[in-house]
Amino acid sequence: MRALCWAGADAVEVRRVPDPELRNAQDMIVRVRRSTTCGADLPLLGGRVPEASAGEVLGREFLGEVVEVGPEVRRHRVADRVVVGAAVACGACWFCRQGLLACCDNGTSGVTAEPEWGQPSAGGFGRPARLGGFAGGHAEFVRVPYADVGAFAVPESVSDDRAVFAADAAPAGWYGAELGEVAPGDVVAVWGAGAVGQLTAGAAVARGADRVIVVDDRDDRLRMVARHAGVEALNHRYVDVLAELRERSGGRGPDVCVDASGMPAEPSRWPLTEADGGAALREAVHACRKGGVVVVLDARPGVVDRFPLGALTDKGLAVRAARRRGATAIPELLARMARDELVTEHLATHRMPLERGADGYALFRDRADGCVRVVFTP
Repeated sequence: MRALCWAGADAVEVRRVPDPELRNAQDMIVRVRRSTTCGADLPLLGGRVPEASAGEVLGREFLGEVVEVGPEVRRHRVADRVVVGAAVACGACWFCRQGLLACCDNGTSGVTAEPEWGQPSAGGFGRPARLGGFAGGHAEFVRVPYADVGAFAVPESVSDDRAVFAADAAPAGWYGAELGEVAPGDVVAVWGAGAVGQLTAGAAVARGADRVIVVDDRDDRLRMVARHAGVEALNHRYVDVLAELRERSGGRGPDVCVDASGMPAEPSRWPLTEADGGAALREAVHACRKGGVVVVLDARPGVVDRFPLGALTDKGLAVRAARRRGATAIPELLARMARDELVTEHLATHRMPLERGADGYALFRDRADGCVRVVFTP
């Protein structure tokens, strides 16, 4: 089959790779209909993930049609249209039983980054095999382990272009608001107006926040989130962000600050961040009101230097973080999509065949031509 693979040296290419096969009784095979670029791919493309090997199949978020099921799969049948959560979880370990699917002990296919993180996390699609990942969704077919846990039927009324964002971007954004315990009347600030940041802002509005302010350095993205989520926008190139946030929050600072700025392929491509990806996080800590909550979303390889620990402790802030939500929120998000309460297809600013994967990732990496996400069709 054809698949979009990492080729090393900041390059991707379409290659012929073996068709996936059922390996376990709980597996199923999905024919991909849509897959989308993801910010978690950028450190890999930029050579910041030394565990990666050329030939790894990319694609964290995808949607497709079931073509084969293992004998123990109960919730899915051939021809079902499903969206698949980005984290691979068994549903049975201690962490899964607590609802922490992204922390699953068994959802891994290989050696994990235990020395770096202290403990392994769940595997994921489109992640390097040596980090416990699975072949991704930028392909014609994908093997989905633990299919009854991580895959969900898409309502007939929900389009592919909308539903594909239920794989990871929408759960991550909604989890950001949930981790921040956003409540009616809150002032919420979000750093980053990519797909996850925009969906975090929308989730904060849905939870009743009084004001939601998104910080970014791209006017096109800020206009998009203002138009579709009905929130306020700040371009950090032109304003004193800390002063503006105090002004818009009664002098206290936002109740909840969410860092959804992510990690770029190269520091110079994203002025809001630095080599360690910590500039937005430091600003969020300084901006947040005393006793408030700072939330960190997205994949962050490595460490963050010069973290303002003194501000964190003196202000009594709570910090919560998550790389991915897991699949628990996907059914609710699909239901919201079916009711038109969650609209996401505008985030697919570019649509391309898989053969143009290199062009798509160049647009996404450079944020060129107003690109937020590129959706591929095999």
